Amino acid sequence: MANQDGADYGRAPLVTGDAVVLDLRPAGFVTRLLAMGMDVAFVQVPLMVLAVLGVTRIAEGLDPAATAAVQLGLTILIAVGYPTAVESLTRGRSLGKLVLGMRVVGIDGSPERFRQALARALCGAVEFWVTFGSVALYTSLVNPQGRRVGDFLAGTFVVSERGGNRNSGIVQMPRHMAEWARTAELSALSADTANTARQYVLRFHELGDQARTEMGARIAAMVAQQVAPPPPPQASPVEFLAAVLAERRRREEERLAARRPGGPA
Repeated sequence: MANQDGADYGRAPLVTGDAVVLDLRPAGFVTRLLAMGMDVAFVQVPLMVLAVLGVTRIAEGLDPAATAAVQLGLTILIAVGYPTAVESLTRGRSLGKLVLGMRVVGIDGSPERFRQALARALCGAVEFWVTFGSVALYTSLVNPQGRRVGDFLAGTFVVSERGGNRNSGIVQMPRHMAEWARTAELSALSADTANTARQYVLRFHELGDQARTEMGARIAAMVAQQVAPPPPPQASPVEFLAAVLAERRRREEERLAARRPGGPA
């Protein structure tokens, strides 16, 4: 089924627990495997080797059992701590996912949170390091969205960000909303709320009609509680959210320009 903008919604939708249909594009299994290989080969394994060598050098002459325990603890910390920290700070991207254009999101399309990243990492330590990836391989192949056990526990899945209208990552200002946006008070808008709105706007043309309506109304109501004055009555939720985000970016660019040497006072 195609919408009025020509977007194709023939892919199998993802249905959330609230019966909201998300037509996001799950990342392919091979692409996810390559991303994981990059993370392991270029980050985690080198960190583990450096940690083991460092502990061995520092602990010369000490109890071998204590040295082995410290090395094991550091290995586990890197295997769990690295993906948890990186995906939490980048809202769902690791090195491999960033290079290959993927991101971990919540099952409702929201950005990945710390508890979700931790759950994925803890389960991943068993899926990848203990079972050598066999469990993750099986579950990813049999699940239509390519979700592994860690994704089920965390309530997440991996989507591809390549293609569509999200390449630039910049939300444009609707022309008829520019005047309202310049007078709007945006200081109470939280970063998390703004990021949720941004994800919705950038994925607008990938969502099914039901998801557009339900998610748009919910997110617009959440943003409206932190923004004043209310948007014009004729503005749709996506236009309202786009105006808020574009104006927020414009004001931030002005603040940054004013801080540069030679910038406006």
